[in-house]
Amino acid sequence: MTVQHPISDSIVLITGGRGFLGANLTRRLREHGTEVHAVSRSRVVDGADGIHWVQGEIADLGFVREILSSVKPDVVFHLSGHGVGSPDLENVLPTFRDDLMTTINLLIGVTEQKIGRLMLAASLEEPVAENLGVPPATPYAAAKWASSTYARMFFELYRTPIVITRPFMAYGPRQRPHKLIPHVILSLLQGQSPKLSSGQRPVDWVYVDDAIDGMIKAAGVSGIEGRSFDLGSGELISIRSVVERIAKIIGSSAQPQFGALPDRPLERVRVADLAPAAEYLGWKPVTSIDEGLRKTIAWYQKESVK
Repeated sequence: MTVQHPISDSIVLITGGRGFLGANLTRRLREHGTEVHAVSRSRVVDGADGIHWVQGEIADLGFVREILSSVKPDVVFHLSGHGVGSPDLENVLPTFRDDLMTTINLLIGVTEQKIGRLMLAASLEEPVAENLGVPPATPYAAAKWASSTYARMFFELYRTPIVITRPFMAYGPRQRPHKLIPHVILSLLQGQSPKLSSGQRPVDWVYVDDAIDGMIKAAGVSGIEGRSFDLGSGELISIRSVVERIAKIIGSSAQPQFGALPDRPLERVRVADLAPAAEYLGWKPVTSIDEGLRKTIAWYQKESVK
């Protein structure tokens, strides 16, 4: 039987603390009263929002060793990365550096310094075990796949205490404007017609608060090192359907332009397997797609009038 330890008693280090998942995670952990240290490439005033901020590059192994030695975290959440999923050649080196090299550096540092747990975020774009003959669709997917492979190797060879969570298509407040859902919301709020692909791809969507709940639970449950957990809804809804729901909620007269952009090749159709998260973490998603979209739209509406 697994045991849940309160994360409020832990010292937590987060890489990518200003990103989508990182910003939502730091906010939630502060609500728990957790001591949070976060790394950002750009300068942030130390103590802002109750977070101990450090500026640095996780791609620099020397910096990783230094920050782990200084903070002495119980748990490390590795959430920094290039964050661009397009197949363009220009993304090969940035994803190698920011997604794969950073992961390897943390695996080395956590192993050397015997940190309690390293939480890694995988991607739904990675090839699945039963279909490894299909190549990754993007440089980002290749880097995340290699990162997960290295993590499993470190666990088997060096007993590095890794736990992998895989948020599926996460959405919600604080997501970058170029991502699909905020792009559509902001365009429609401005009375503009967003240009989109066909929208036929079916996707497993998960509201960010649900994903963060799963990540926090996975950080506190004992005896699950080396395991991976999908964090999704367990159902597929097409991009077109989600966009149409957004337009209906906003009530905009602007119409999304489906087919104005080409579909990306080799995109994965993958639904989350929720059984392991339910069994080991006691986690399941609680936010419906319509409720999540309403909350997301309300947040962007509030931000747009600031």
